[in-house]
Amino acid sequence: MSGRARETAGSARLFVVLMGCCWGVNWIAARVILEVLHPWQLRAIGFSIGAIVLFAAAAVTGAKLAPSRQDWTKILIAGFFNVALFGVGSAYAQVYGTTSRAVVIAYSMPIWATLLARFFLKEKLTPFRVVALALCAAGLAILIYPLAREGLPLGALIALGCAWSWAAGTIYLKKVRFSTPMVVVAAWQVLVGAVMLAAGMVPFEGVPDVFALPAHVALWLAYNGIIGMGLAYFLWFIVIDRLPTTTASLGSLLVPVVGVIASAVILGERPDLYDVMGFALIFAAAACVLLQPAPPQPEVPE
Repeated sequence: MSGRARETAGSARLFVVLMGCCWGVNWIAARVILEVLHPWQLRAIGFSIGAIVLFAAAAVTGAKLAPSRQDWTKILIAGFFNVALFGVGSAYAQVYGTTSRAVVIAYSMPIWATLLARFFLKEKLTPFRVVALALCAAGLAILIYPLAREGLPLGALIALGCAWSWAAGTIYLKKVRFSTPMVVVAAWQVLVGAVMLAAGMVPFEGVPDVFALPAHVALWLAYNGIIGMGLAYFLWFIVIDRLPTTTASLGSLLVPVVGVIASAVILGERPDLYDVMGFALIFAAAACVLLQPAPPQPEVPE
């Protein structure tokens, strides 16, 4: 790997860490906001703010904001899976379950993305990835086991659906070719998702009065839109563009670690023994990805 490529991969891994912190805390923001707003309202507003942030970032880079004609269909498909479906599903997962369990189950995404990448992108399962995948699977099994004994609740099923949706969207992004710069693709994906969610919000929940929100909820909503939906999605699409699918998706396992710690500190959710064991294994899986040696040649999907 050239020095330039190694530097690019290294910066992308730092972005994974920053993204993990942003998205981890964003699950707490969503939980607080959901005490006042409904799921469709939360996501429509949050993604609308995020789209503004992403378009501003794209404008700063000097990129042409209009995507090429051949990219429109790809953006619509990716926006549906990566933004709209995952966004509303993750909100309902918190409504019907605890934040800590919802974030962990939703982030089983790397298992599905890694398996799909092996078949659709021909990405190799290196020893580090196999170990990380095994640790991830073990951690999730420990976390889900207590729920399965009592019958898997609706919140867990919705969170699992979120994982499948995000995995499908991630693989699709790596499979197709965009002629439009990735920051512009990210901005349009989030905008497409916001429009889809707004279309669902109006008939299902109505338009909320955002000016009547309590101050602390308004602050969390600002965080949700600017950081959780703007900065974090910007970082995610850069990571997906620069790193192999498996590395990027497994590295995102930092999000549930941050989310669970934040839920304990801010929301008062106390992890039990199963939680501690599962979270430790998931953190170890993320460490395997982020600390693995750089490969001699950059991986390119076939």
